[in-house]
Amino acid sequence: MFKIGCHLSASAGYNHMAKEIISIGGNTFQFFTRNPRGGKAKDISEDDIKKYHETAKGNIPCILAHAPYTLNPCSADPKIREFSLMTMADDLKRMEYTPGNFYNFHPGSHVGQGVEKGIELIADQLNKIITPEQTTIVLLETMAGKGSEVGGRFEELRAIIDKVNLSDKIGVCLDTCHVYDAGYNIVDNLDGVLKEFDRIIGLDRLKAIHMNDSKNPFQSHKDRHEKIGEGSIGTDAMARIINHPALRDLPFYLETPNELDGYAAEIALLKSLYKE
Repeated sequence: MFKIGCHLSASAGYNHMAKEIISIGGNTFQFFTRNPRGGKAKDISEDDIKKYHETAKGNIPCILAHAPYTLNPCSADPKIREFSLMTMADDLKRMEYTPGNFYNFHPGSHVGQGVEKGIELIADQLNKIITPEQTTIVLLETMAGKGSEVGGRFEELRAIIDKVNLSDKIGVCLDTCHVYDAGYNIVDNLDGVLKEFDRIIGLDRLKAIHMNDSKNPFQSHKDRHEKIGEGSIGTDAMARIINHPALRDLPFYLETPNELDGYAAEIALLKSLYKE
């Protein structure tokens, strides 16, 4: 099964998102756990969750929650780290209403403390919030390496994983725009990039793909998403990604600059390129 979806607004609830993604031809979706700029999460409705499970059964094999952008587990400011800790801990509790899914977050920016300190702080937070009982897999997102971002190199993600006690609860979400902007040439050397990922992190850790073209050229470290086929990665490379033996069974999530009709068109395009 080709698992393809996009980012949807969670404001109307889980069941609405499930119906919305099915209506545009998808079978999985990503959503922010709360306002992407932070703040209190909307209360979860037991009735909405019940209806969601009914709609999703047989139609939606998995979903991906995304932490707010404002979280920075490796900030130099203890108050910002505490906000990140409380938010992610609360998010993981809420994720158990839809057990067995994924929760993705940006590792953060070390803001002058250095990569090693950033890695230490990120792992420390994960060790405080991850529990043996949780069914959710927490995903570290590959980053473009702009500024003081942690996660622009596979080695940095590996270093975080190595410091997490319950590392079986940790995976990776590969963002096509981010890795291309970071200097991993998925256009001309996809096999080589995946071989390097496997050597450093292990392909068994790769759980999801953010499917985005890039507005900027290779190794730009910019992180600006573009619609599929309209950026520097291109449609041919996207087709190779979704059909690669190591990737084709993973869920793919569009985060392109689109409204719902645009996502519907991109989902249709990718489905036409996928070789059953």
